[in-house]
Amino acid sequence: MFISRTPLRVSFTGWGSDLPSFYKEHWGAVLSTSIDKWVTVLVNKKFDNKIRLWYSETENVEHANELKHEYAKQILNLLDIDWWLEITSVADIPSKWSWLWSSSSFTVAMLHALHAHKWEYVSAERLAQEACLIEIEKCGKPIWKQDQYAAAYWWLNFIEFNPDDTVSVKKIICLKETKQRLQDNLLMMYTWITRSASDILSKQNQNMLSDQKKVEIMKKMVWLSYDLKKDLENNDLNNFWEILHQNRELKKEMAWGISNPQIDNRYHRARRAWASWGKLLWAWWGWFFLFYAPKEKHQDIITALPELRNIDFNFENEWSKIIFTY
Repeated sequence: MFISRTPLRVSFTGWGSDLPSFYKEHWGAVLSTSIDKWVTVLVNKKFDNKIRLWYSETENVEHANELKHEYAKQILNLLDIDWWLEITSVADIPSKWSWLWSSSSFTVAMLHALHAHKWEYVSAERLAQEACLIEIEKCGKPIWKQDQYAAAYWWLNFIEFNPDDTVSVKKIICLKETKQRLQDNLLMMYTWITRSASDILSKQNQNMLSDQKKVEIMKKMVWLSYDLKKDLENNDLNNFWEILHQNRELKKEMAWGISNPQIDNRYHRARRAWASWGKLLWAWWGWFFLFYAPKEKHQDIITALPELRNIDFNFENEWSKIIFTY
């Protein structure tokens, strides 16, 4: 039996610059962090000649190619596994694909557990590369590359996407007090909205292939990532909210559907209740707000948005790892 655990993540700046329609012609850069919400995958040898996969559904098949779950099927094929196995996945924030980009966390966790089952060591870089291969190339999802790298690596990262398709991951080095202050000032709330992001991402890809104005907007978002990196490394949070507010306003211009009147209404209500900046965190099925405000003002924001659910979280210093072997 092998159990792997992979953190979820949140991003701050550079959203969308890791789409190939942009970084293959220019360069991309995002700044993100892992948090203490996890996707866990258990792999165990099965007694009978079957493969059983447990997620929001349960599948019992004789061969990997019979699985309906396309990610799991492609992972098993990539690792050349077609024997008796039971695979179970759970998430700290569950749904069909969970939220906070956990499809990539699931992919990384399953890859890690199955490599361990084969008694193979696998690096964070290899996990990220294989997860990109599965999700983007094998399954054809119109998604970015930052998710897989953020899931495989840990802590606060500056991730660059180069035109030659290579990826550079650099840790943000700052004082412990800076990290704690940043964490204390962030407030996450669940909106109860569920919606797929694939249409928005497809539209953004098309925009960057055909609209030079969108490309220039994305370049500005990339430079904001560099500005934020510099400030964090200088232990300066004075401009943190302003950089992220600029990033939000630019992002709204990239594609229809990134915001709407309901989202904007909640954003402005939160700002009136002391939030300096707010960002909508979204993935395949779940939408969250991330607000930046002094910790002592968080309750004012929560009171101003009674329809939302507060989600406690901390930054995570652990990467995807094997937590149990037997």
